[in-house]
Amino acid sequence: MASQEIETLTAALSRLPGLGPRSARRAVLWLIKRRETSLVQLVDALAGVREALVECQTCGNIDTTNPCGICADPRRDARSLCVVEEVADLWALDRARLFNGRYHVLGGRLSALDGVRPEDLTIDSLLQRVEQGGIDEVVLAMNATLEGQTTAHYIAERLEGLPVRITQLAHGLPVGGELDYLDEGTLAQAIRARRPVA
Repeated sequence: MASQEIETLTAALSRLPGLGPRSARRAVLWLIKRRETSLVQLVDALAGVREALVECQTCGNIDTTNPCGICADPRRDARSLCVVEEVADLWALDRARLFNGRYHVLGGRLSALDGVRPEDLTIDSLLQRVEQGGIDEVVLAMNATLEGQTTAHYIAERLEGLPVRITQLAHGLPVGGELDYLDEGTLAQAIRARRPVA
């Protein structure tokens, strides 16, 4: 039986995504064995992040500076704005290094079942950013879920009439995917979004 402190650490780690109780126990044992190096580094890193974290007032990203590193980077194309549901989506897209513009984090997606309304998201601040000018394209990078597509449709309607081009991420067949293993929704979207061959 471990001490209360070790059990508390294990319980805290088990609440992290992808870690259950057994994985958390293994992580705690690994940290205990390396307490002079890895445990100290982890504690210092967590304390540093806890003290320095801020939300970017421009885009909603989480960083240690405000504006965040993305918004402050002069090499980014300020004319392209990619709208995402969550910070994790922003980080995933930016990690791929395929989009060199700026971002806007909504803080969720519209969902009648969960009671998430337009005023619960940062849609108004998105509209303000576009209305200020200087943005030529808004890329709607919502998840390919019913709620994500509803959110994208709502935002597209709100942006209608503003002098911006509205685009959306393509959906459909994944690279390397076999038709036999794909769900009907993915197949339907792939058929609807078909394009001419060169």
